[in-house]
Parts: sequence; structure tokens; C-alpha cells
Amino acid sequence: MTAPDGPASSAPVRGGVRVAVDAVGGDHGAPEVVPGALAYARAHPEDTIILVGPDAVLAPYVRDRPGNVRTVHATEVVGMHEQPALALREKKDASILVAMDLVRKGEADAVITAGHTGAGMAAAVLRLGRLRGVDRPALAVQMVGGDRPFVLLDIGANPDSTAENLAQYARMGAIFSERVLGVDRPRVALLSIGEEKGKGDARIQGATELIDGTDLNFIGNVEGKDLTAQMADVVVCDAVLGNVVIKFFEGLSGFIFDLLRAEFQGGLRGRLAYLLLRPSISRIRRIFDYEVVGGSPLLGVRGAVIITHGRARRRMIEHGVRVAATTARERVPERIAEALRSQGTAPADAADAPHADEPPAATPASTAGPGAGDLADVVTSDSTF
Repeated sequence: MTAPDGPASSAPVRGGVRVAVDAVGGDHGAPEVVPGALAYARAHPEDTIILVGPDAVLAPYVRDRPGNVRTVHATEVVGMHEQPALALREKKDASILVAMDLVRKGEADAVITAGHTGAGMAAAVLRLGRLRGVDRPALAVQMVGGDRPFVLLDIGANPDSTAENLAQYARMGAIFSERVLGVDRPRVALLSIGEEKGKGDARIQGATELIDGTDLNFIGNVEGKDLTAQMADVVVCDAVLGNVVIKFFEGLSGFIFDLLRAEFQGGLRGRLAYLLLRPSISRIRRIFDYEVVGGSPLLGVRGAVIITHGRARRRMIEHGVRVAATTARERVPERIAEALRSQGTAPADAADAPHADEPPAATPASTAGPGAGDLADVVTSDSTF
């Protein structure tokens, strides 16, 4: 796969891809991230896994690594409770920055991190840059919904999106749904307070008009009660609403299973009921198993970037590496750039020209190029996903 600043091609990659893993990010760090990445590497020998982190930290976990795994030394890590703008300014050799630079230099095709969400997004924008025609990248997530998950975006990148932003999220989410999740002609909807077109604030109304003018399979609005009814494959909203939705889903599912556990442990009848219902409960648990989702793609940047849950353990890391590899293999960033060019929202030479937000390779993150603004302006999310 070519580096993000090389010529774009939407043809899927033949053969293996290279995934850079922020091996020391997240709540659990290397003891969980590295085994998860190694599990993927053993199951997919055609791909290359690049573990980024301090050599001394990684050494105990890579003694029996397969031949398609290598390490890249980084001396620093951005902690989960650090202020991301300040941390990225001060820690020029942070593992997330080193991983992003591998993609920038064409030495990796994708990045996955379980580290600080804000730092991951800021590092992606400042090191890789936005695709031409993309005003703001969007963080997407796969949500439980019927027989298969749906894509919800934005869930944390932009708390003040415009109608134009929402229309771009719809395009990017549809490409991810089709190319990574395998959904044929995904149904796209806006999350609003009513199903009828025209319901919602001025942004929703403006986005409705914009999306109506595209070739997307746009079905209009959906309400919160429709999210689990499999009415849409891609649901678009601003980051504040999106983040509230995913946090509510997480809390409600945990609450329901806690109630069931208390009932089943409440006496002899409860224990007998559990024995009878155990197969059904296991099937329900699999539906709510968020670890298989792997992580959230940051759509709209010039590279495949996956941000997984800060609490991710090895199983979720393995699935996250799979999503990163598939995103790179299917050239999702290039497909998004191509779609934007075909809509006339990006120049024809978008793939070859440097982006205004993209700083030179040797430029510190705190001195990004024109239009990028200060790091604090890029870090707009406190999402912990």
C-alpha cells in the first residue's frame, strides 16, 4: 500500500499489509496489547505487525514472536489521564507519534491504538493530515443492532458539526460499511427527534438536503428507539449525541446483565432457571460482545487509523488489528478521497498534493502547518472509547 502522500488507488491491496500497533497504549499496556497483536500475527502470516514502544518494555512479551512481527523503539508513551495537547508537545518520541510516522513515511499501512483517544486523533491529524475535501474527520463505531452491527458516527471527534460535516460523515460511513463490513449498498440515516424529513434542528435539515442530492442509499431520519431495529446500516449524528448514545448502550447492557445475574443467584429457583436458559443467555451475550467490534476507525485522515477501547484486553486488540488490516487492505482512505473528488468537493490532484494541515516530516506536532491550528484545537474529544 502506498504512503498517504503518494498516488491514491481504490483497488484492494493484493497480499499482506503492515499494521503499526501502539504497543504500550491503553489501561493495560504491553501485557495485553502485545499478546493480542501476536495472536493476530500468528493467524495471519501474510500481514506484518509492527509493535511500537520502549524496547525494554516490549522485550519480555516478544521472545516467541512469529517471523511477521517486528518492533520499533519509542521512548515515551502518552498516559490515559494526561492532557493530550500538552503530552504530544512534550513527548516528541511518544509511541503514538512514532506509529503515525511509520504510516506517514510509507513503512506501515495502518495504525491501531488503545491509548488516549484525544491523543490518537490529534496525532493522526497532525502527522497524517486530513484528506482533501474533508473538513473534519469522524470517529465511527460498530453498534449492536439486530443480526449485524450498524455504523454510528461521529462519536467523539467533533462536538459542533455543521450540516456539511454530517453529509461528509454519511459518505465516509457508507464506504466503511460497504468495504470493511461487507454491507451491499448500506442504508444511511440521520439520528433525529422524528422520522419525518424536516424533523430536527437546522443542521439535520441542511444535511438532509445535502445527502438527498447524492447517490447514497439515504432513508431519512431514525429516532433513538430505531437504533436496535436494524432500520439503517449507517447512522449519522454529531459527536455529543453520538458519545451519549454509545455510553448509554454500554451502561444499559451492563445494567441488564447485572439484573439477570442477581436474579439467577437469588435462590434455588433462580439457579434452576439459569440452567434452563443458559444456552439462550450465551447467545444474547455474543450479540452484546463489543470486543469483536475491534475498534473505531478515524475516517477522513490520510491513513487507516483505528482507535480501540482504552480498557481493551488481548482479545479485543486482536479484533482491532483485524479491523485495521481490513481497512488498509480495502484502501478505505483512498476510497473516501475518490468519492469526495467525484462529488467535486476535493481537487482532482488531491491524492498527490500535500494537505494544508500536514506538517513536514521533521516538524514538531506543536508547529503544524497552516490551517492545522494549535494542538488544543485539534483535540476536541474526551471520549474514552
